[in-house]
Amino acid sequence: MDAYFWIILVVGLASTLLCLGAGILKKAPNDITILSVVAVEVSLVVYLVGSIVRVIAGEPIAGEAWEFWGYMATAMLLPPAAIYWSILERTRWSNFVLAAVGVTALVMAARMNQIWY
Repeated sequence: MDAYFWIILVVGLASTLLCLGAGILKKAPNDITILSVVAVEVSLVVYLVGSIVRVIAGEPIAGEAWEFWGYMATAMLLPPAAIYWSILERTRWSNFVLAAVGVTALVMAARMNQIWY
């Protein structure tokens, strides 16, 4: 596991726990929960930039490149979609949608790590 995975592990789990807590406490999505998902997106952007630099530097992807980049694209689309959802539907249930982003990004980062190595 590389540093990118560990960054997403910490940020993703923190975001998930924060959003789950807000949902359990029956709070509507707020700046804190939405910004925690933005932090997940920022960590995915760091992973993307790092991956592009590694490919340009000549480090090969051990698995299928299309699969790695497909996971990356999907993972990066989830946070904006969840944030959009939470802005449109200002109920406590949107916090559970936001909570799913951190866990999903974590699982996808683990899979991308497997594909890379």
